[in-house]
Amino acid sequence: MSDTASSSGTLYIVATPIGNLGDMTSRAIETLKAVDLIAAEDTRHSARLLQHFGIQTRMTSYHDFSDDARVELLLHNLLDGQSVALISDAGTPLISDPGYRLVNRARERGLRVVPIPGVCAMTTALSAAGIPSDRFAFEGFPPAKHTSRLKLFQALVQETRTLVFYESPHRILECVDDMAAGFGFDRTAVIARELTKTFETIHCDTLGSLQHWLRADENQQRGEFVVLIKGAATEQDEEIPADAKRILQVLMEELSVKQAVSLASRLSGVKKNQLYALALASAAKPDDTVAQ
Repeated sequence: MSDTASSSGTLYIVATPIGNLGDMTSRAIETLKAVDLIAAEDTRHSARLLQHFGIQTRMTSYHDFSDDARVELLLHNLLDGQSVALISDAGTPLISDPGYRLVNRARERGLRVVPIPGVCAMTTALSAAGIPSDRFAFEGFPPAKHTSRLKLFQALVQETRTLVFYESPHRILECVDDMAAGFGFDRTAVIARELTKTFETIHCDTLGSLQHWLRADENQQRGEFVVLIKGAATEQDEEIPADAKRILQVLMEELSVKQAVSLASRLSGVKKNQLYALALASAAKPDDTVAQ
């Protein structure tokens, strides 16, 4: 540990509940009571949380619009030996919440940064969604404007990982409409709203059906949303039928790979890129047959 880190205070990144106060960890409570200062996204909002748990630590404001002077002030407190806890309005700081600049500069100056883990809306939704969670990409809040939002979704249409988005209630209808247009009405998705709260809802369906579901019940348009889009199918997910393999094998005996693939695709309905990959694999293994 450097001399700077050993003589300075510690910056704690503290996760707080996203709804149910019972999700506040004992370590988070102890940390917020012990630090010299709490940097909160909204001090009025966080005051209710601190009051509930009997935490009397002094607070100051820190959010995405805080200027560099506020960041430097917090760093000065840390360098002066004070411990500081960073919290957002709900969930884990820095996950679509403020904090990156502060944490980045603290590390640049050799200060100790300690995470106090807890609830995160993204992982909470993933754990109960019922769609693949072994590989996922967090995209945060989509653009507010229709054109930019649709362009983003269209750019991600071939992404094979599960995609995770946050969305606000006043844009959820338009967002799901653009998702259906960008990813396709038949793409499987999950809408998770009001997680850990009284009216928690986790609903899985196609994007086309989710459009109708949202419009049919205004209550489902309220709250904070996590929207998960199932990833695009990979070539490995789409098994090539045996008859298509046999067609390709026969055609390759008489035609070039390109011609055989093109004609086999027309005859079988299987995608050219799948058949081409199979043809190349077969050519690399002359002792094997395509049908194997």
